[in-house]
Amino acid sequence: MGVPQSTIRKIGVDAFPIPKEQRRLSAGLFQRLTTCVEVVLDILTGLISFYVGYVIYYFLHIGRHIDYPAKEIAVVGFVLGLLITLLLGNDGAYRGGGSLLRIRETERAIRIPAQAMLLLFPVTLVLGRPLSRATLLFTFIVAPILLVLQKYVFFTLVRRLHAAGIGTERVLIYGAGYTGRRVLSALLHSPKLGLQPVAIIDDDPALAGQEIFELGYRKLRSVPVLHGPTSVSLLENWQCDRLVIAIPSLSLEKFSSISDATREAGIQVAFLRGAIVEDNYWMESIDIDGLLLTSLSNTITPWHYKIAKRALDVTVSFLLLVLASPALLLIALLVRLDSFGSVLFVQNRVGRNGRLFRMYKFRSMHVDAPKYSFSPTESADPRITRFGRFLRRTSLDEVPQLFNVLFGDMSLVGPRPEMPFIVERYDARQRQRLQAVPGITGIWQLSADRSAQIHECIQYDLYYIRNRTLCMDLAILVHTAFFAMHGI
Repeated sequence: MGVPQSTIRKIGVDAFPIPKEQRRLSAGLFQRLTTCVEVVLDILTGLISFYVGYVIYYFLHIGRHIDYPAKEIAVVGFVLGLLITLLLGNDGAYRGGGSLLRIRETERAIRIPAQAMLLLFPVTLVLGRPLSRATLLFTFIVAPILLVLQKYVFFTLVRRLHAAGIGTERVLIYGAGYTGRRVLSALLHSPKLGLQPVAIIDDDPALAGQEIFELGYRKLRSVPVLHGPTSVSLLENWQCDRLVIAIPSLSLEKFSSISDATREAGIQVAFLRGAIVEDNYWMESIDIDGLLLTSLSNTITPWHYKIAKRALDVTVSFLLLVLASPALLLIALLVRLDSFGSVLFVQNRVGRNGRLFRMYKFRSMHVDAPKYSFSPTESADPRITRFGRFLRRTSLDEVPQLFNVLFGDMSLVGPRPEMPFIVERYDARQRQRLQAVPGITGIWQLSADRSAQIHECIQYDLYYIRNRTLCMDLAILVHTAFFAMHGI
């Protein structure tokens, strides 16, 4: 289903353009200011988290009741906020970049408070008055929640200020291919950078006039494609401050030509380094006296991550099945009343290391539909039942896979399991997604590319397998809940 044109925000030439030098100065000042505000907010979030943790402890009367002076609570809360800020800074949170779906930012907001709490305990010992374990426990729970909410509100405000033209530089992207789309989305999802893409230049005349959409939850922001070549007049007409070359394999001659045009137009140019090997390999790098020695390697999943992930899977899936059991019975009844056939749809899928398992779903298609074929991409597909359209739109047809999670065939988070006939066609790069236990949700399901086939969007699964941690799994679950609440 397409996005109504009224909801799509297109970025073009301003009616009253601000001079280039003034925009750059404004963008740099705005970036420094927002970083300072973010640091202050993070410290306050730590302080408030500790105060809320103490209030919960105080009113629940857990353990030996101890009254702490307001000054002592403020000092310890400030120390917690300072620890959170220092750890966030060390983790690169204030460098201005972002990630495609903000999964990395949410993962960091979950992980860093936990690390700060581990450091806070010995700090309170040094201060001479240990705190109650109940207060620390409640703060441990509250801090990640408040930090995630604070980051969401903060970045929403920054994005709205940028949408109003405050603190931004105008950027043109050269290259309308996949790399260009990734650069477009990366800039749009990194509000603190203040780099606002306004158009994409491409030398292919067939692409001229088309709209390129961001990758993300919804395709709400787009930029037009301009027909190249990159010239001084084109750069000046679009009032841009920076050109990003998004073609890693660009020839030296072409690169020199574009650089000359940007130099004459008085704008900055940025480019991507060409990769020596494709990103479907894992690489380890060692710095030896300034020489970066890189070698190919295999992924190694830490044993403690496996144990923690399995514990999370079993606990959450069991609780969800118990709590949702009345709703599951109602859905089963409606499936049976809506169309002839069984309530559950059972199908062989390929799991970790190519092992087959039986995957369960609520039946959303008619019984005479082919059991093994590519999944429908349109809600109007005649194979889908009336109630099945609702199930697929809300993803409720996937709920029975919680049993697969309990059995150990699947996880809550991981690459989606595919049908055997699709896996048989995998190339070497696509087979790498079989290294992980398949999941109910993942990064691909949260992206705008979920309308395409899973194996056509392998970059999401490879990113997850490279970077997976328990905090990233929790971040994906948080985004999935947000995703479901908005009915996307």
